[in-house]
Amino acid sequence: MEILDQSIAAEVADKLLEIQAIRLQPEKPFTWASGWKSPIYCDNRLSLSFPEVRNMIKNSLVDSVTHFFQNVEAIAGVATAGIPQGALIANELGLPFIYVRSKPKGHGMENMIEGKVTPGQKVVVVEDLVSTGGSSLKAAEDLKNAGFDVLGMVAIFSYGFEVAAQNFANAGVKLVCLSHYDALLPIAVKRNYVSSEMLESLAEWRKDPGSWKQ
Repeated sequence: MEILDQSIAAEVADKLLEIQAIRLQPEKPFTWASGWKSPIYCDNRLSLSFPEVRNMIKNSLVDSVTHFFQNVEAIAGVATAGIPQGALIANELGLPFIYVRSKPKGHGMENMIEGKVTPGQKVVVVEDLVSTGGSSLKAAEDLKNAGFDVLGMVAIFSYGFEVAAQNFANAGVKLVCLSHYDALLPIAVKRNYVSSEMLESLAEWRKDPGSWKQ
């Protein structure tokens, strides 16, 4: 995983905490769909309701695309949360936009990819959040199978799991994130969202989320 800039990583983390798109509750953890107990919950879709934050994220994602993927010809959002972010980026760059469903549409053309499919077109995939990378990389694979040249992926936030790094490396997909878990923790302590005494437990969760105890 790469980031555009450390100061942007800190600013994005700060804003996501401020609008409660990211919540930290190490003493009363959330339960993910996987069954994992987690001290953090992230819903970056909330940023869409805050114009200042929405524009800051949009501009930073645009800068990430133009810096790391200069040959981009189209933007692809991952359903559902990557769709609005991807559309904002595509509009700003004046590029075609498509999006990838989690499963084929159940009627009509039964599309997996919505929008004009142009084999050979160089595309950057947009996600809002990366955890293990499974669903994100499935979307990238669906695009490749449709004939697109996937240059890489940009996302707002990553938990920074080692398994995600391995999965992206194995798939040969470059990942660029605006912010990540390591950038978040110092901001959370500084803003008194969590105490400094909780940092060790929060760090342990990221190392082994499946067996973490709060």
